[in-house]
Amino acid sequence: MAAILQFIFFIIGAILQLLIWAIIINAILSWLVAFDVINLRNRFVYNVARALEAITAPVMRPVQRIIPPLGGVDISPIIVILVLIGIKNILLPALYGALLGVVI
Repeated sequence: MAAILQFIFFIIGAILQLLIWAIIINAILSWLVAFDVINLRNRFVYNVARALEAITAPVMRPVQRIIPPLGGVDISPIIVILVLIGIKNILLPALYGALLGVVI
């Protein structure tokens, strides 16, 4: 049972890490579009941007509602990334230890 629990927490940690990378890539892509390095008329770039937006929007929108852009700079990705890292590095191991103590 401990191996199954460890595997579940590994998957949750991997999903959180992938979400962090998706937020970083989405932010970089938005900067590249804003500075006209790449444009959304390219079908591949458009599809990548829409996919990243669909992945990151459910996590980003609540924070963006609370914290508006400050002087044109959106700091919500930084806050969301810090929260996700905190969940991954602090809460998941604590929850794993607590559940492992209950199972064993």
